[in-house]
Amino acid sequence: MHKKLKSDAADHLFEAILCLQNKEECYDFFEDLCTANELLSLSQRFEVAAMLRNHQTYLDIADKTGASTATISRVNRSLNYGNDGYQLVFERLDK
Repeated sequence: MHKKLKSDAADHLFEAILCLQNKEECYDFFEDLCTANELLSLSQRFEVAAMLRNHQTYLDIADKTGASTATISRVNRSLNYGNDGYQLVFERLDK
């Protein structure tokens, strides 16, 4: 997948994200970068991933997050067959 996403523009975006130093800076940057709905969608997917990791059911996840079963399934597919990006972040957050 990296080959499809890799570009100078994506590199520049990720470098910008990596220079953020705290949660408040993240809020400021992402509120400027994304629409409210885009940011809510990203946070919802991350929450879904956390709940899947904790072996919660699709029904529970849909009820608690408002995510569709299609979104839950997409996130689950990324957790199981993706690039382990979620796993990397969860491991670092657990420390």
